[in-house]
Amino acid sequence: MREEFRRGNNARRRYVALGDSFTEGVGDTSTVLPNGVRGWADRVAEKLAKAEPGWEYANLAVRSKRLRQIIDEQLEPALAMEPTLVTLYAGGNDILDFGTDMEALLNDYELLVARLAGTGATVVLFTGFDVKVSAVLEPFRKRNTLYNQRVRGIAAKYGAVLVDYWCFEAYHDPRMWSSDRLHMSKAGHKYLAAQVLDHLGVPHKISPKEWDPPARVGIREWERRQRRWVNDWVLPLFGRKLRGVTLGDTLSARWPEPVKVPRKGGLKKLMEEATR
Repeated sequence: MREEFRRGNNARRRYVALGDSFTEGVGDTSTVLPNGVRGWADRVAEKLAKAEPGWEYANLAVRSKRLRQIIDEQLEPALAMEPTLVTLYAGGNDILDFGTDMEALLNDYELLVARLAGTGATVVLFTGFDVKVSAVLEPFRKRNTLYNQRVRGIAAKYGAVLVDYWCFEAYHDPRMWSSDRLHMSKAGHKYLAAQVLDHLGVPHKISPKEWDPPARVGIREWERRQRRWVNDWVLPLFGRKLRGVTLGDTLSARWPEPVKVPRKGGLKKLMEEATR
């Protein structure tokens, strides 16, 4: 475990996660956890508590949030919690918006990181994955490349831990993605949790999913799947953008206040105890 976490039995251990659907856990469904998802951040919190009891966890991330919303709605609550560990992924939804000023976006991102790093907490940042899903989204790849370059530089400047998601070969397997092809599947969330824990030096037993090679798909089946994806996910996505609505408009943060994570049973145990 990284030296930052070795502070004795009486030290405060508090992990706060900020961001959007990536950190909320979309794609990793759960019937018992808040907002119907679990995700990599929950898994990281549980492994932290298992490795070293006493960890508290808050997750302020809400799907569809833009960077400015994350700053306005999540930053001050996070600072007030006095975290010792912070994870941040923000800006992915802005990249997919029409007319985004990337320079302004990344300047705001750096200011956010500077505020978080100024607390003395260990800050974990992420690059964005280069999702090659369709020519429909091809124009946004240059933005993603620029974003990743700046995130790497900002991480180095502020001494943040960088999880270079862009480099992970495992995510070239389509089974690491949910049906919308933009959010990780359960296997994808588990893999990312393992990567974060490895970067932090936290012991765990999460092992990569071992699959047989994906079955070859004929051209007609591929076309059918493409049409279905466009109809089920792409058109509704851009329809919401045109209407100015998002999937997160009616949702709240999953863990808005720090909760002490049980060493055994994890966050599901907390939910079970709350419903008794």
